[in-house]
This record gives sequence, C-alpha cells and structure tokens, in this order.
Amino acid sequence: MRAPNPIHHPSKSGAAEDDPDPTRPTMPGMGMSVAAGMRKKGLGVRPWLVLDASGQTQVVEAGKHAIMRRTGLPARDLRILDPLLSYPSTVLGRERAIVINLEHIKAIITAQEVLLLNSRDPSVTPFIDELQRRLLRHHQATTKPAKTQEGNGEESNWYDMEEAEADAQLRRVVGGNDEDEATGKQGLEENRDALKVLPFEFVALEACLEAACSCLENEARTLEQEAHPALDKLTSKISTLNLERVRQIKSRLVAITGRVQKVRDELEHLLDDDEDMAEMYLTEKLVQQHFENSTTSSLSEREDMDNEAPRRDMDDRIPTEISLEASGGSSNFEGDLQNPDNPQHQFLSRDSHGNTTSSTHSAMGKDLDVEELEMLLEAYFVQIDGTLNKLSTLREYVDDTEDYINIMLDDKQNHLLQMGVMLTTATLVVSAFVVIAGIFGMNIKIELFDSEKAGMREFMWTVGGSTGGTIFLYVIAIGWCKHKRLLE
Repeated sequence: MRAPNPIHHPSKSGAAEDDPDPTRPTMPGMGMSVAAGMRKKGLGVRPWLVLDASGQTQVVEAGKHAIMRRTGLPARDLRILDPLLSYPSTVLGRERAIVINLEHIKAIITAQEVLLLNSRDPSVTPFIDELQRRLLRHHQATTKPAKTQEGNGEESNWYDMEEAEADAQLRRVVGGNDEDEATGKQGLEENRDALKVLPFEFVALEACLEAACSCLENEARTLEQEAHPALDKLTSKISTLNLERVRQIKSRLVAITGRVQKVRDELEHLLDDDEDMAEMYLTEKLVQQHFENSTTSSLSEREDMDNEAPRRDMDDRIPTEISLEASGGSSNFEGDLQNPDNPQHQFLSRDSHGNTTSSTHSAMGKDLDVEELEMLLEAYFVQIDGTLNKLSTLREYVDDTEDYINIMLDDKQNHLLQMGVMLTTATLVVSAFVVIAGIFGMNIKIELFDSEKAGMREFMWTVGGSTGGTIFLYVIAIGWCKHKRLLE
C-alpha cells in the first residue's frame, strides 16, 4: 500500500521577516518558503549611515523593525523615507526622533545620532561632509577641551577664541568707570548668550535645512541664468527651436516652484504650531526624563524613610493610647493629627508637598521654550521665501514674454488678414473687368466690331476706360474699408 504524499505547509511571510536568523538550517520541505522569506527580508534591509555626536560614521545594515526599535518611530513615518515611494518634503517631530525628508536628504535625527538612508547618492556626499564638520564642531564646543601647545587649528578652538575675545573685551572695559564696567558685563553676558551651543538635534536639523535650501536656491539660480537669454532670443526671433527651449524652461520652473513651495509650507506649518516645535526638543525631553526618573526614585526613598519613622513612634505610643482610650483619648488623638509638632502631621504634609512639586514640575516640563528653534526655522524660512519670490519673479517674466509673443503673433495675423482683404477686393474689381471682356466676346454685331466704322483708337479707348473704371472701383473700396477702420 502506497504511503500518502506529505503535505508541506508554506510558512507565512511575516514569520520569515521576523526570523532573526534566516541562515539557520531548515527542514527539506521548507527550503522554498524560507528562500522566499530571505528574499523578502533582503528587500527590507537597507544600508544606513550612522553619524554619532562626535561626527564618526558607520554603515549599518538594518531592516525596518530594527530602525523602529532604535528610534521609536512607527512604520508610517519610516514609509516617508522610502525611496520607492514619492512623498513631498516633510519634517516630523516625534517622541524620540525627528524625521527629515527634504529634497535629496532622507534622515532620522535622534538625541545622540543621525541616520541617513541614501548615503551612497553622490548629491548627498557634500551634505555628509558638512554634517560631519558641524557635529565635530558641536562636540568640541560642548566638551570644550583644553588648548594644547601644538593647537588643533582654527576650527577646533573657535569656541575658546570667541570666549577669550569676550573676556578681553570685558577687561578693556573694566579699566573705565563703574558705569562702563556694568555695561561691559552686560555686553559680555549677551555675548555668551549668543555663543550658546545648540542641542545636537538642532545642529543636525540646521545642516539638513541648509543643504535643502541651498540646493533649491542653486537650481533656481541656474534656471534663471538659462531662462533670460532664451526668452530674449525668443522675443527677437520666433522659431520652433526657441519655443521648445522656452517650453522646457517653463516646465522646470513649475517643478522647482512646487518643491520650494512645499518646503516653505512645511516650515510655515512648524512655525505656526508650538507643539510641533516642542516635540523636536529631543535633548530637553531626554534630560527631563532622566530628571523625573531620579526625582521619582529619590521621592520613593524619602517616603520609605518617612514611613519607618511614624511606625516606630506608633509602636512606642500604643500602650499610652490604650490607657487614654477609656478616658476619651480618641478625640485628643484626632486633634494631635492637626498639631504641627506631630510626626504624622509632618509626614502627611511632606507627602502632599511632594505630590504638588511633582505635578508642578510635570506641568512646567510641558511648557517648553521654543524660541531657540523658532529663530532657527525663521532664518531658513526667510531664505526659502526669498527663493520662492525669485522664482515668482521669473514666472512673471516668462508670462510677460508669452503675452508679448502672443501680441506679436496677433499683430502678424492682423496684417495677414488685411492683406487678404485687399487681395479679395482687387479680385472683385478685376472680375468686373473680366465681365466687360466677356460681354465684348459675345457673338453680336455692333459698330465697334465693324472695321469700316471703328478702328484701333476706339478699341484702346474701350480697354483703357474699363481698366480705369476697375482701378477707380478698387480705390473706392479700399477707401471705404479704411474709413470704416477695417484696414490700417
């Protein structure tokens, strides 16, 4: 008796994607399904360039789920960075990360690192170099290393040089009177406030915004340099080649204007919403979280210590309370709770004070000062708005050129119409002469055809009179058209 064929159940794609070790040995019947799962997983794994706080780079092969666990982002936010999908420019602030999709830059910014998706793109290479320089400078500014005798160059000691210059300025002012000294100290404080180092995420965000705005501005400038000569050439000579060049320039202008408009709208949306800007303070939220954790642990330790002290006091006072209970000591015990010297009253008041302090701190933590980020975004909003105004001016110039070309074409069309009217009129009056010739061509007997009574002189008078009458009719027709302003 033949054994039944074994039934192989194919594995689900989700299980294949979640398998942490796709290279482990499998059953012979499962080879095809595991291979398909490996192909699907290979499609989900992409190279990410990771830049840490010191500017060091590292290429990490990671899948979607690994990035979600690392950054705390949902899948729909990672879908924005998918190069296979077409998403407009977006800047999203989340709990633990900032998602950047600006032109050629697709990045995730956290409080300690930056993850770039398309790091192999040649257009992203200058941005990576600039971002490394900014992160290294930020790292040196935050750690403020001591100056060595050899020196690390102007780039590494920029913060110390600025601070030393400010101190020297204060020393020069101190040599004056007290009023000058106070003014100098105030100026020094303002200078030090100006030298305040931005958080890590804002340094990376500024680099992304600058790269995107600079890219759009360069494209707008290049298009403007190409557009003006082409439009001027089309104005001087209307041809198919010139019209095709202007059409291509207009198509590029519409595309660039849409991209710039999207970036501008995104920055304007962020500036109008303080809550979205507050979500981007990743370092502030991280510090606040550590502070709340430490505060919670310290409060719990204090509560444990305070709980032990009233228990010892209650154990000592149990015999005394029993003896006082028969003589109405219960009312006195309730009154002791209101006594400030009572340990239980101190414990209750301390506990309520701790709760009030914790709630006040949490309320203050939610009200973040977004002025720093607002100033940063406003600077690039002004830059991208200037680029949009430049493109709008170029668009108006293109529209004006089109109107001028249309006017020229209409004028030529009018001239052609006038020429057609004049030719039609001439054909009409010539037809009258043809009618006369046709009349004389009839087979009739008149004196003009009799050679004995009429000769060449009569024939010439007849032809001349007909020609003169035709010309006279043409002049009359043209004069009437001009009088009616049908012709210029």
